[in-house]
Amino acid sequence: MAPLTYTDAVSGALERLRGVGFEHGPRFVNHAPMAAEALAYMGYADDVPRWVDHNLRTHTYHDVPEARWTIDAADSDDWRPALGDFSRVADWTALFERELALAPWPEVLARWWPRLLPGMSGVLTHGVIRTAHAVRAISRVGEAEGDRLLRNELAQGLAYWAARYASHAHGIRPGDEDPRTGDGEGAAAALDDLVAEYSGIYASVPQRHPVPLIHSITGPAAVRLVVEHLPAAQRHPSYLVARDVSASMLGWFSVPAVKAPVGRKGVPDLAEVFATAAAIGDEHAIKLAEVAVRHQALAPDPRYAAAAHAANQGLARFRR
Repeated sequence: MAPLTYTDAVSGALERLRGVGFEHGPRFVNHAPMAAEALAYMGYADDVPRWVDHNLRTHTYHDVPEARWTIDAADSDDWRPALGDFSRVADWTALFERELALAPWPEVLARWWPRLLPGMSGVLTHGVIRTAHAVRAISRVGEAEGDRLLRNELAQGLAYWAARYASHAHGIRPGDEDPRTGDGEGAAAALDDLVAEYSGIYASVPQRHPVPLIHSITGPAAVRLVVEHLPAAQRHPSYLVARDVSASMLGWFSVPAVKAPVGRKGVPDLAEVFATAAAIGDEHAIKLAEVAVRHQALAPDPRYAAAAHAANQGLARFRR
């Protein structure tokens, strides 16, 4: 049998995950579409079907709340009150499916990104992370080839972000754009620095549980994945919000903002780090290791591998 391609693996996973709920347990997030895409992106496409099998066997996902009322995308007095209301997630999904059927995905993304950006912190940034994996998939495969499955996944990422919108920014109403501006120059490099900074923090401090602080890395890394698809005026505010959210997480999880040097001693090379994450099978390990590999290629720094290795060590305990 021929090896699966990226497109085969991602499309197959999304087909099997159609209708699967957004959450499980006490509001744990459905990471399956994101982790499947990350595995495929890293060249582990043949492992994706087996990983999805295991995920569906071991997780009991909640049913998606039934659709209630149509949300009017053209009326801010209609869609704004629905932000942060998870009972409306099916209504949000239907809205974005309609939007993506009527306009190219970059146009829809550019319209809604600044409205959703101030609510990035909801459910530890998983809305923006799921959106970012969908953006990478649809930009890599193309709408014509991926068509319905990829557009629907992008709709679900945006819908989950909208339905779990939670702003930590004082003075900004839900749906308002962040008032800070910039020309976008340097935003990608600033996000690279941010991901490296929080990788260093993650690798340097003891934590009660290895998962929560991972999102101080994967959140801005998701923004970095999307930022080059955004209009220039939206890029610098995206960096500022990502920076604020990651800084907030240090307070939420009582983590000091250390600046201890992180070396390579005892840290395997990144190919081995990712292979270990894939073998552990934990979605957080997979996603963080993929971020480490991606950012090492963009702006080499030992903190990426150190963070992913630390996460592998912490998360392996839960898989024994």
